[in-house]
Amino acid sequence: MSTQADIKSIDTLSLVKLALISYAHASSQALADIEIEGQRGIDWITVDRAAYWKAEMRRAADGVNQAIKDLEHCRAYKKVGDNAPSCAEEKKNLEKARKRLQKTEEKLELVKRWTPVVLQQYRETCVRLVRFREVIDVDCPRAIARIEQMLTALENYQTVASPRGTSTSGDSG
Repeated sequence: MSTQADIKSIDTLSLVKLALISYAHASSQALADIEIEGQRGIDWITVDRAAYWKAEMRRAADGVNQAIKDLEHCRAYKKVGDNAPSCAEEKKNLEKARKRLQKTEEKLELVKRWTPVVLQQYRETCVRLVRFREVIDVDCPRAIARIEQMLTALENYQTVASPRGTSTSGDSG
């Protein structure tokens, strides 16, 4: 086993250090973006969509009530003699309003059903990201410090190992 290091370029180690610093910064920023976008998605489902479909359900229920009133009004006031009015338009509007109400109820139920699932998935994702954050916040600085130690040791070795009369770059001048 050789006791000598075969170092071709100290500059390469410096480049590795710079690349690691860049990686740590970019990864940290990406994690922050993921957390922000994830929270934005959670808020959209749990707050925005829940409120939207509740309001739509109220509007749809009001629409059904209005359609019922319109149908009753048609039946009561549009009689001509003994002939009952068909009120086809009002019946059609009532059916349309009921379908809209049913759709909004289904959408609200979906939001309620999926909210805990989405929250749980987001929490699990955040737990997984904690380890990656530890790598970026702890392991990367530790690796950068180790590379700095190596660079310092190599520079010290280079000054000690170089003959006093010659330059380390190979110039003889």
